[in-house]
Amino acid sequence: MAASTQVTDHGGGVWGIQVPIPDNPLGHTLVYVVDTDRGPVLIDAGWDDPSSWDTLTEGLSACGTSVGDLFGVVVTHHHPDHHGLSGRVREASGAWVAMHEADLAIVRRTRETRPGRWFTYMTAKLTAAGAPEEHVAPLRTAQPRTLPGLSPALPDREIVPGEFLDLPGRRLRAIWTPGHTPGHVCLHLEESHPAQLPGHGRLFSGDHLLPEISPHIGLYEDPDDVTVTDPLGDYLDSLERIGRLAPAEILPAHQYAFTDAASRVGELLSHHETRLTDLETLLARPLTPWQLAERMEWNRPWADIPYGSRNIAIAEAESHLRRLVKLGRAEAVPGSDPVTYVAV
Repeated sequence: MAASTQVTDHGGGVWGIQVPIPDNPLGHTLVYVVDTDRGPVLIDAGWDDPSSWDTLTEGLSACGTSVGDLFGVVVTHHHPDHHGLSGRVREASGAWVAMHEADLAIVRRTRETRPGRWFTYMTAKLTAAGAPEEHVAPLRTAQPRTLPGLSPALPDREIVPGEFLDLPGRRLRAIWTPGHTPGHVCLHLEESHPAQLPGHGRLFSGDHLLPEISPHIGLYEDPDDVTVTDPLGDYLDSLERIGRLAPAEILPAHQYAFTDAASRVGELLSHHETRLTDLETLLARPLTPWQLAERMEWNRPWADIPYGSRNIAIAEAESHLRRLVKLGRAEAVPGSDPVTYVAV
């Protein structure tokens, strides 16, 4: 096994493998291996990259198994650092790949939508958000590129919230936790903790609940669907449900395992309430979503945020705006173009 491959035995037939994400500050995805009576099942699969594949296969060897032995892959959500290698795992093993219907719809849309349609849609979205012409202009002449996640594998099973997944000999229940993506799921292993920690089983939390990071809350909308979603509201509701679950231990997809889910949920609820209050202060005068994003606090100054990350930041700003509007704490200014919002 390569010295860089890190594997953790979490006990009770559960291991974690650090699968690298190339050129990403997150560093790696924690892919979990769960023993079942029909062979091991993966919780997520990692980024689709040769080095990531090598690490995954080496990690499986360290767990006493191999890719060919895998029975299934449970994907917490569609992002490429979680779903990326699922297709290659399936090709090598015949394993099934399962995902919640809402993220499965995004995968289908990603596979079927012509790149030009997306560039047109993003141009319109960013223009409506008040983005300056120098930011929008590259999209008008953008050429399709080959990037991870642009042609994701199509899962062959749907995860049904509230039901046990097909892990013979184990009790792994799906919990729908939308917000980070529309179809994000946490997975509750309803078995006694191997170290007898107090609480109710173990929770594979994906990106929903992380020990030190507040996950991105963005927008994943069908260009042909005019439904106005409230992803931040969905996320906060989902957080509260996980807090009430009171798992003994949380096994997240990034960083490290931790306990006391209720405290972490409380911190995240407080963080988002503080952020909403700060945005209300910024909206003392009308601002477009772009102007609001420029003024929000990020992990670096706005001038240092790269192009693609600015698009993600705009989506995050808009998700917070939608929450404020739904709560009656902000409203769109009638007749404004591009649309501006102001605190009520």
